[in-house]
Amino acid sequence: MRAEWMVLLLLSTSGAAHASAARGFDVLHYDVALVPDIAGKQVAGTQAIQLRSESPGLTQVVLDSGELKVSAISVQRRPQRFEQREGKLQITLDRALKRDAVATLQLTYTGSPPYGLEFAPERDEVYTIFSTRQWMPSVDAPDERATLRLSVTLPAGLLATGTGRALPARTLADGRVEHRWRLDTPMPGYVYGFAAGRYQQAQAKQAGIALRFLSAERSPEQLQAIFARTGGMLDFFAARAGLPYRGDYQQALVADTIGQEMAGVSLMSEAYGQEVLDDPDHVALIAHEAAHQWWGNRVTCASWEHFWLNEGFANFMTAAYLQQSQGEAAYQAQVQRWRSRLEALRAKGADHALVYDSWNAPTADDRAVVYQKGAYVLHLLRAELGEEVFWRGVRDYTRHHDGQSVVTADFQRAMERSAGRSLQPFFAQWVYSAPP
Repeated sequence: MRAEWMVLLLLSTSGAAHASAARGFDVLHYDVALVPDIAGKQVAGTQAIQLRSESPGLTQVVLDSGELKVSAISVQRRPQRFEQREGKLQITLDRALKRDAVATLQLTYTGSPPYGLEFAPERDEVYTIFSTRQWMPSVDAPDERATLRLSVTLPAGLLATGTGRALPARTLADGRVEHRWRLDTPMPGYVYGFAAGRYQQAQAKQAGIALRFLSAERSPEQLQAIFARTGGMLDFFAARAGLPYRGDYQQALVADTIGQEMAGVSLMSEAYGQEVLDDPDHVALIAHEAAHQWWGNRVTCASWEHFWLNEGFANFMTAAYLQQSQGEAAYQAQVQRWRSRLEALRAKGADHALVYDSWNAPTADDRAVVYQKGAYVLHLLRAELGEEVFWRGVRDYTRHHDGQSVVTADFQRAMERSAGRSLQPFFAQWVYSAPP
């Protein structure tokens, strides 16, 4: 190992310093009960948060709470002091927790989320998009994994999907229905969520995986056509990851979204569903969200500064699926789009290293770097290593880090093990720096 490789590798792993903030505690489990008011675009919630102290005398717990209004917090029925400021909820425990001690916080809150929890009253629909903090106080960071029990109480007549294994719904005395899910595999909070509305549904099976498709506007027959290739996508990504898909998989068309992955669920817009009906090969977004079930959900960037490990991967894997299902021309068309976008970034001086110093206020150009350049760099790495070495490295990386949060150096090490040599010159040029 050359000395300069060691120095550059140390510099490249410095991103890990901001990958895991020193919180002083680890969330083990969330138990959330929501009551959305779809017409009023409001939500009321109660929540139990089980956490374990990672400090010798934990007295402060800080959560992300967006614009929710917390009204009460208790531990074993003892009220706790708290304050909310700038989207943060700071809780002062009345009794310090020793290291490894476990406590459960009970919270009550309400809110009219400006985003994150989307309401479409004309469709009797409510669904989550990205910002978990806007509908449940949480550690809204990709390196924090916890299990989840979620219930959502809704008017009768709605269908719902949510993260985790569906539990039997319960009809309440007033006629409303409590929909329930349990996620037993710890996952990052940003992939928690649900969708509910006056949906129609269709179902299918793929190698033991139960598939379910939902939409308020599309018939069951149309849903089958829109998502006809989902099963094949899951098979393809499982083979590339070296890990079978686990659980069931559900896809819903909602009023409006650019697309979102959740644990076991993907959301896309009704308009996109129509596009697929018009052109059955227009399935890149369906594939992108399915790819996230491995790269993003199961192997997760440890901080948003390494976001390309989620989105660049999902974009690249989408193109690899299109190559397998639609031919080389479909793959090369994706590569050309990435290359053109990167050239446009460079022309305006907006190219950037794939690993960011900060992701606090990303621009559209920053997102293009993560999504398009990230995918293009994986394409270049594939060309550099060849098919056997590249895909072996991807499988090793994915299997080794299944259920973990990662930084870019983790991916580099996996690819170097597969290649049997240093890849620092490649990573220094394409990942850790950008042309002046």
